[in-house]
Amino acid sequence: MIRPKHNGQIGLGATLRVDRGIGCIRLPAEPEGVGLAGRWRERSFQGFQQTGRRWGVPETWPGERRDGAVNRSRTLLTKAAARGAVLLLLVCTPSALGAQESFDVLLRNARVMDGTGNPWFRADVALRGDRIAAIGELSDVRAAVELDLTGLYLAPGFIDSHSHAGGGLGSVELSQARPLLAQGITTVLVNPDGGGPVDLAAQRSDLLDHGLGVNAGQMVPHGSVRREVLGTEARAPDPEELDRMRALVREGMEEGAFGLSSGTFYSPGSFAENSELVELGRVVAEYGGAYQSHIRDESDYTVGVLAAVEEVIEVAREAQIPGVVTHVKALGPPVWGFSLAIANRVERAREVGIEVYADQYPYIASATGLSSALVPRWAEEGGRASLMVRLDRTDTAERIREEMAENLARRGGADRIQFRRFPEDPGIEGRTLADVALDGELDPISATIELLRQGSPSIVSFNMDEDDVRLLMAKPWTMTASDGGLVPMGEGVPHPRNYGTFPRKIRQYVLEEGTIDLSFAIRSMTSLPASVYRIRERGLVREGMIADIVVFDLERLQDPASFTDPHRLAEGVVHLFVNGEAAVLDGQFTGALAGEVLRR
Repeated sequence: MIRPKHNGQIGLGATLRVDRGIGCIRLPAEPEGVGLAGRWRERSFQGFQQTGRRWGVPETWPGERRDGAVNRSRTLLTKAAARGAVLLLLVCTPSALGAQESFDVLLRNARVMDGTGNPWFRADVALRGDRIAAIGELSDVRAAVELDLTGLYLAPGFIDSHSHAGGGLGSVELSQARPLLAQGITTVLVNPDGGGPVDLAAQRSDLLDHGLGVNAGQMVPHGSVRREVLGTEARAPDPEELDRMRALVREGMEEGAFGLSSGTFYSPGSFAENSELVELGRVVAEYGGAYQSHIRDESDYTVGVLAAVEEVIEVAREAQIPGVVTHVKALGPPVWGFSLAIANRVERAREVGIEVYADQYPYIASATGLSSALVPRWAEEGGRASLMVRLDRTDTAERIREEMAENLARRGGADRIQFRRFPEDPGIEGRTLADVALDGELDPISATIELLRQGSPSIVSFNMDEDDVRLLMAKPWTMTASDGGLVPMGEGVPHPRNYGTFPRKIRQYVLEEGTIDLSFAIRSMTSLPASVYRIRERGLVREGMIADIVVFDLERLQDPASFTDPHRLAEGVVHLFVNGEAAVLDGQFTGALAGEVLRR
């Protein structure tokens, strides 16, 4: 084995192995009359630059397409060296190519956490193309790239089943998804809370336009479907309108969506009776999809959190589909302690054969819009313009103010509301509503109304109790999901869940508090969401499965992002493979865009 020395930036216990005659690089076939190997030798010393002990390589091999389709193992090696992995490259003449490499990548001596919830076991894991090709004691085999993972953990790539990253992934600036990769995420489900585009085919095209750093699955967004048919009217659809909604849901499912998402807390989803969701859920059931809901009430705004959980159970029971209470919580002091009652309802439903789950992010603060948090839904009927008219009318303005004050109390007061993004006045980002109101010599409700007249501020709301978070986290039916977005570094003061959800759960609730154990946490991030949403061939470390794999250093795994300094990448992910291609090697991003838009 060749173990070259390396600089202090790498030192994570990983080495690359390239063996003469076995791990050699095969050049593409030479066009007739052209000496391709000779051209490579002529270019090799021009293309490689030695800087200290690190090597730079050309963006592509001679004759290789930039999409990496010619030879995935060559692409892996190119990316590895280009991002600082320790690599010895042997360009072989035909006489030296006595044996074919068995695998593209061999990950040796790993502590394998296979995603089932079982404890780790020691094994080697081999990758060929986009698949896990072998698991076990593989000392007698060789690969083009070999990494020694002694002391490191290997797990299925994490699946974020509630992500607002869809918009960012469709942009050239953010398509690499580095804040997600740094957490170990390899797959996200987008269009949560009933929001997102109705035309999933167009969204798929947008997501693929610049390439993807992670895989993306789509949900059909109920709120957008309803808006398409009914606008923001607070009424039930007539039979013809309901048929149009069914048709839009069916179109989305035909495009490969994994289910239906709703946000019955938000306008216009809040104007839907639960029977409407049941009917649309029956369309989803035809395709084997799931139902995921930001429930109507996570506190005691309207129906109450327990009745809102029962609505999800009803959809799951009547439509015969998995139901998910997304980012489950007991929001605000009036319902702190309700986590046990929430869990009891889910477990009673499961006992009688209703497939119900939850997902959760490991923080005591949520994030939403200031209007969504404080303005009553009846005041939002007809959209923003109608709200402004009602605020100008004496007879409705006073009623709105009274209900806004009640909603603010539900969230614990103005000092628990922190602004995360407000382009009209970025100076308030990171400050609390209490501070902003005080500076303007206004009460918090008057300050809120003035801000809403200017635009649509988004907020972080500190409204949960740690005991509720812990109780719900420890349930075997609770998945890990970020509810996070993907925004440019430095833009606003977003919720740190954008950057730290998955490492934080392990660091704080496994290692520091012991609320759950590591294998339980990994299952909640991998095989559990894969099974709930029927994401095929992912979520487990098994032969034949897709090679979405994260390798992490448990001692270094952490989430530096905070509520006041959120734009900080997670730490501790050493290697990450998306569809068999290295997206992170030795803690460095490779720039690979190996993600796909998945179909159910």
